[in-house]
Amino acid sequence: MGVIPYNEEDVKLLARLMRAEAEGEGELGMLMVGNVGVNRIRANCLDFKQVTNMNQMVFQSPGGFEATQKGYFYQRAREQDIELARKVIKGNRYHPASYALWFFRPEGDCPPTWYNQANSGRYKNHCFFEPNGDDCPGVYSTF
Repeated sequence: MGVIPYNEEDVKLLARLMRAEAEGEGELGMLMVGNVGVNRIRANCLDFKQVTNMNQMVFQSPGGFEATQKGYFYQRAREQDIELARKVIKGNRYHPASYALWFFRPEGDCPPTWYNQANSGRYKNHCFFEPNGDDCPGVYSTF
């Protein structure tokens, strides 16, 4: 049972995204990317009002992920990546991405806000940003 609707192809798609966006950040970094993806499907707010499934989330444009937009989303899903994807689909959350809808890699320090969302923290090279609960209650809802 997951916190979003999914099938096995969705798990592999999320695993590929997590690998493409954060393989260099290790397993925890990949899990955080997965959190952002799942949160975007659950959010139903801001830029993600029309994002209701894995395919829409992964390939959203504009507002989507650099890996799919810049051509380095080509690697297959490995078994270890698939297991990580299953964890976030089942609802596991990893700080600072627990409720984040955005992340990016700045040249320097993380800004305090990004697109009016508060910085929830940094993990290695990536800064994570979460919405106001009044703007996006779906992100904060319990499972």
